[in-house]
Amino acid sequence: MEINKTILGIDPGSNIMGYGVIKVTNSKAKVIALGVIKTSGFSGHYQKLSHIFDRTLYLVDEYKPDETALEAPFFGKNVQSMLKLGRAQGVAMAASLYRNIPIFEYAPLRIKQSITGNGSATKEQVAYFLKQMYNLEIMPDDLDATDGLATAVCHFLQLKNPVSGGTMKNWEEFIRKNPGRVK
Repeated sequence: MEINKTILGIDPGSNIMGYGVIKVTNSKAKVIALGVIKTSGFSGHYQKLSHIFDRTLYLVDEYKPDETALEAPFFGKNVQSMLKLGRAQGVAMAASLYRNIPIFEYAPLRIKQSITGNGSATKEQVAYFLKQMYNLEIMPDDLDATDGLATAVCHFLQLKNPVSGGTMKNWEEFIRKNPGRVK
């Protein structure tokens, strides 16, 4: 299956949001950009959210992605941190939705597993695998950037090799719902 599209990947955060952009042509991905959006210069939470929205909208307008992939928030013990993270993710989503870009979410475990084969991989391991996969000469200082790139690559890999929707009751149902996957 040939896939031709641009994917924006986002690792949301209220202080540092990582992003990566890949261009997929003939089912091969090429890294176009990766970096971070920092909000340390803003004093209030709402000013940080406004900056995240503005910068994400800039990325959408600059790279014109066909789809945006985001890392879904994980459950933590600190409710206030989770609330801030959820808000940051929400405004990043809103920027893509404002330009009618479809959103896809992936769990952190799924992203790590798709890149390294190990759902409990470290940020450093994810960055190393991405460097090897895409022959990246210069790696960013901030690993949130490679996390954003990993989210885009995870989405690309899901498009390239989709998993059937839902669980199957038996092999007959699987074959009926996935005729192209059985030889």
